[in-house]
Amino acid sequence: MTNRQILLVSRPQGEASVDNFKLVETPLPLLADGQVLVRHHYLSLDPYMRMRMNDAKSYAAPQPLNQVMIGGTVGVVVESKHAGYKPGDTVRGMGGWQEYAIVDATQRGVLQKVDAQRIPLSAYLGAVGMPGVTAWYGLLKLIQPQPGQTVVVSAASGAVGSVVGQLARLRGCRAIGIAGGPDKCHYVTSELGFDACIDYKQHPDEASLAAALKEAAPDGIDGCFENVGGMVLDAVMLQMNAFGRIALCGMISGYDSRPIPMARPQLILTQRMRVEGFIISEHMEVWPEALQELGELVAAGRLKYRESVAQGLENAPQAFLGMLKGRNFGKQLVKLV
Repeated sequence: MTNRQILLVSRPQGEASVDNFKLVETPLPLLADGQVLVRHHYLSLDPYMRMRMNDAKSYAAPQPLNQVMIGGTVGVVVESKHAGYKPGDTVRGMGGWQEYAIVDATQRGVLQKVDAQRIPLSAYLGAVGMPGVTAWYGLLKLIQPQPGQTVVVSAASGAVGSVVGQLARLRGCRAIGIAGGPDKCHYVTSELGFDACIDYKQHPDEASLAAALKEAAPDGIDGCFENVGGMVLDAVMLQMNAFGRIALCGMISGYDSRPIPMARPQLILTQRMRVEGFIISEHMEVWPEALQELGELVAAGRLKYRESVAQGLENAPQAFLGMLKGRNFGKQLVKLV
């Protein structure tokens, strides 16, 4: 039996390209005791992967060259030599950009069984997975919103941002999104229930975006969940209230290794803001509580999500590069089965 895999074969110089990746076929070895063979059904594509492609000091080690590209996966056990798993079990793990993974199931936490009856399997890579927990932690633990406060989230139609706004609304807040294009903004307000959404493509400079934010948030902004950085963050900071909180989740405006200047850092002082960056894998203690709430909300139809699905492993690099440019709508996945 052969396995198709995508390897990272070179580091990007500036923008990433399909030439940084290579599709290979390798034979699958026989299972050893304690191992499980998983057939992946979906592969997750996430912005953090772009930073892992660089050989630079960051919160996580760089993705090694000539190895399977990192990534979250969901799939089905096809063969098992571990008592805790049997063929047919639906599981989530970090199987990477490949059709099959051999997992050492004796390692705690590398593979989790999931219930695909109540919740669609793909949702465990989005709203009931790492993006959902990221949204939950940044909003509830860092922004700590109170009823009646205003929360702004950039990349609001994406896998993380869409959950942030819905959770804020469920906690009695005014939720304002920032997204690119009328279709995404319409979705954010009409489907996800945000109070307003600003199309940053209609506001290409800081003054214009800040004016639109002031109109959408006449009482100022109490919390900001930041996925983009750069000019978007500068405009938000102009509207932040005293003691505002900013959860820095992503800086997608600088993923091509460009520096991201901040226009008015003095506002952090004058408005006594709290700005905190976070990486969700460092907060495993919140995952059970977060996943329980997110799973219940999705199962009850109270937390909505959208997916962009590329078909076939060979299309993962192109889908990944498109996501970095905002071409996806919602959570970007690759369907492998």
